[in-house]
Amino acid sequence: MVVPVSAVNGGARPAAGRTADDLRRDNLALLMGLVHHSGGLSRAELTRRTGLNRSTVGACLADLAALGLVVEGQPEASPRKGRPSPVFQPSPDTVAVTVNPEVDALTIGLVGLGGRVLERWRIEISAGLTAGDVVTRSAAAIRALLAGRSLAVAGVAIAVPGQVRQRDGQVRDAVHLGWREEPLAARLAEATGLPTRAANAASLGMTGESAFGAGRGVDDLVYFIGGASGIGGGVISGGRVVRGASGYGGELGHFMVRGGGRTCPCGARGCLEIEVTQHELLDAVGLAAHRADRLDEALAATRDAAVLDVVRRDLDLLGIAVRNAVNVFNPRLVVLGGFLAALYRNRPDDAVLAGDAIRSSRESLTIATAELGADQLTIGTAELAFSDLLTDPAGHTPTRTGPTAP
Repeated sequence: MVVPVSAVNGGARPAAGRTADDLRRDNLALLMGLVHHSGGLSRAELTRRTGLNRSTVGACLADLAALGLVVEGQPEASPRKGRPSPVFQPSPDTVAVTVNPEVDALTIGLVGLGGRVLERWRIEISAGLTAGDVVTRSAAAIRALLAGRSLAVAGVAIAVPGQVRQRDGQVRDAVHLGWREEPLAARLAEATGLPTRAANAASLGMTGESAFGAGRGVDDLVYFIGGASGIGGGVISGGRVVRGASGYGGELGHFMVRGGGRTCPCGARGCLEIEVTQHELLDAVGLAAHRADRLDEALAATRDAAVLDVVRRDLDLLGIAVRNAVNVFNPRLVVLGGFLAALYRNRPDDAVLAGDAIRSSRESLTIATAELGADQLTIGTAELAFSDLLTDPAGHTPTRTGPTAP
């Protein structure tokens, strides 16, 4: 995390070219981010981590409390003499709403600060889901989800299995859903009256794991996630998300893993996401799509030779993609999410996935499964909805709902 200038000089005075308001905004964002991503820290620990002086930390925490973004909890026990330091926690009333359309379902989530998933609704889809369907169904679900609750809604974020222009939430291509050039974020914002953003679903899943899960504190990682709409991924290198020239980087599901293979919806042949699919695994073990969360235990229990052959084939193909990612990006960590995590846990042999990578590139590599499980995409999507609030806590006003709403 970048430490503001004021953390270096204890908050004494602004650096050249910066105003006191600039420093206050930076300090509020720094402290809000620490409280949010930790779930709660004492004032003493916040002072230690930021390098700010105690009075600056105290003033900023008072501001955040007045904004309704943090609450003071019970003091933490300490072996040291003196008055215990109170713990500051994220406000339980400040939330984000998440929307995730896929080929088989529409999932609506409610997430509190601190990455707490409060509710997640799954709406089964039996036919094709148009962008208009997503707007109509999501708006209705959001109204029902928020009805009667007294909350401060930071915003709505949409996780799209496709390429999204982040500056305005325009879906450029979502081939599995048959969408092209859909102004999804703008349409849902108009339908709900809430600020709405959209981004690539896999990139948001990586954000969740990086902030709260297996990738916490790791500056160089590669992330793969598999779901009903295919395989996506993302890369963090040197602590920064690799986005590419136009923001569409990280399409790891389109690594070519089989020459002359099946034709992918993207138009190419042999892409990872068309060669390794969730529906084939579910069919192999006899599970319906809505029971995908049981795939892990079904694979662990099976002794069926045909199912084990599918697992071996899929892991071999996934290994080609992982090897390419390791050779290109030299990550310290590869995180596998969704049905790819179930595959790996069924046969946790790192040599299968990365044994053929360049030796020097893989010698410090760890392969892990996503820690957030079914929550990873919901939590990561909420981070997008919270992003403006976390960047400028005093400058972003959440929308109030319930009895206290204007």
